[in-house]
Amino acid sequence: MKTAPIVAARIEPSAEGLPYSPTFADVYHPRAGAMEQARHVFLAGNGLPGRWAGRDDFVIAETGFGLGNNFLATWAAWRADPQRCARLDFLSVELHPPTRDELAAWPREIALAPLAAELAAQWPALTHNLHRLSFDEGRVRLHLAFGDVARWVPEWVAGVEAFFLDGFAPARNPQMWDRRLFKAIARLAVPGATATTWSAARSVREGLQAAGFTVSKAPGQGGKRDITVARFEPAPSRRGAPPGRPHARSTDSRAIVVGGGLAGCASAWALAEQGWRTTVIDRRDEPALEGSGNPAGLFHGVVMRHDGTHARWLRAAALAFEPIAREAVSGGVAGAVDGLLRLEPQAASVQAMQDVIEQLGLPAQYVQALAAVQASQRAGLALTHPAWFYPGGGWISPRDLAAWYLRRAGPLSAWRGRVEVAQVRRVGDEWQVLDAQGEVIDSAPALVLASAGDTLRLLGAPAWPIDPVRGQISIAPFGRIILPKLPLAGAGYVLPALAGAAIFGATAQPGDLDAAVRMEDHRLNLERLAQLTGCPDELDAASLSGRVGWRWTAGDRLPVIGAVPDADLPAVGSADQPRFIARQPGLFVFTALGSRGIGVSALGARLLAAWVSGAPSPVEASLMDAVDPARFAARDQRRAGRTLNPLRGSAVPG
Repeated sequence: MKTAPIVAARIEPSAEGLPYSPTFADVYHPRAGAMEQARHVFLAGNGLPGRWAGRDDFVIAETGFGLGNNFLATWAAWRADPQRCARLDFLSVELHPPTRDELAAWPREIALAPLAAELAAQWPALTHNLHRLSFDEGRVRLHLAFGDVARWVPEWVAGVEAFFLDGFAPARNPQMWDRRLFKAIARLAVPGATATTWSAARSVREGLQAAGFTVSKAPGQGGKRDITVARFEPAPSRRGAPPGRPHARSTDSRAIVVGGGLAGCASAWALAEQGWRTTVIDRRDEPALEGSGNPAGLFHGVVMRHDGTHARWLRAAALAFEPIAREAVSGGVAGAVDGLLRLEPQAASVQAMQDVIEQLGLPAQYVQALAAVQASQRAGLALTHPAWFYPGGGWISPRDLAAWYLRRAGPLSAWRGRVEVAQVRRVGDEWQVLDAQGEVIDSAPALVLASAGDTLRLLGAPAWPIDPVRGQISIAPFGRIILPKLPLAGAGYVLPALAGAAIFGATAQPGDLDAAVRMEDHRLNLERLAQLTGCPDELDAASLSGRVGWRWTAGDRLPVIGAVPDADLPAVGSADQPRFIARQPGLFVFTALGSRGIGVSALGARLLAAWVSGAPSPVEASLMDAVDPARFAARDQRRAGRTLNPLRGSAVPG
């Protein structure tokens, strides 16, 4: 999905003091009041709160967020209901979102003021992304897309039970009521899903009917005679979700996670958010002692002029990780979220960098282009190149972060260290993990392989282009190097002073399996350090210590997250699209995080949890496809242009 700059809403008071949009020449809500409309039309019209009573999960989707009144009313109703569902997911989209200040400026009911303040405090950067905001200890999740509703709704991956069809009047904003949009809504609807809107226009009723809804009228509110209510009753022949998409939620919410690095620990955390119990199995005593074992690492976003899939994924990951990093650091994890500088020596000028930012519509909250003198002031060093400044970037201890993820999973996750998994197999409806003697270690309906390169061994060596990249960091005694005040990156990186040492690096050597710390790599790191900081290289490589690890990386530099393809079943539809390739039930992977393991850990884990649990995806369908393990087979199919076995090599031996 092509990135488009987000234009903030223009909101003015109408003659009656109501919020008014000059863009659409319409008010945001009727004179009778936003909350009255939300409660009568959208909550009561969809049978809420009664329908979510006693449920584990309930999913609502809305087609126009506006000032958030429907969400606030729904959240308040959920809070007030002693029979409320355990978890509430609310998806919404807004073409012209308000700024944080604008959102906070409009008055709310006194009872809703604290909720509105929480919403404003978490209000995300106005980027063309699907943002997730969590409230009430993660039990209420707002999935908020900024951009065109006609482009976003087809990209949502969720099973929706109630739709709030809200937006400016059909005559003023027709694409909010387009038949193609109603068909996209029907694709999201579970059987029996309901939809309501304040509009009783004939075109709206007919559009819903054409999409498979049974439509009727109900008494209106605030001077309106009628509103529209609808129920989704699909034809018996209607297909369910394609095999390459999460299916209905499981009633047995247990999973085994093999791998205790960042990917595995984050998976346990994200699955716990969905109410799943996990056992994390690792061959080491403690979490993150292998590839995730560096003392510290960086995280930040990216800016790429063409803003392709890679840039979109990393931006989504950075936006998702920033609040997690802030929470972790405030909870005692070693790190800082004070921003990060990435030097741009090839930039023609700072203005050229700023032009890219404006072309993509990226706000200063996400990235800024700084001249060398400005970057120098932030770094506390005399830098000679302009730089991208990422305010939400920083550094963190990956080992501490992995342990924090497990703590946050709480009693829903158990750790089993010093356990070596030799093979996995499916028996009946469960997956078993076995030791070298063939004894069953544990079993569960879902199995997540998050053990870097070991994942490929346990899968029987599938033909996926994933390879180890050796990396060596260098560590110098504190005081021997002039360090920046915040992380500095470019051809290499250097961290600010921490734990009495200076950490910098890192090399990247594909296919190199040498575990020894090498002097030539220290010398290379020192050369890059001098280029970054502008300080002369006066250290002897022999005075440095270091650490070697491997970053498993896919050929397209994207992680591999999702359900594992099934070699024994044909594709359902076109095998050149990942979503149509058949899967092995209950088997999932989260691997190939590459050099961005810290920054992608939260978003990747939540996507993994969506695959396992059936919860709404935290990313759009096109990004889900981009990191899907079936993408390699689909790519081969497209290149071959002929029928072939798209799943060769992906079977798990029995």
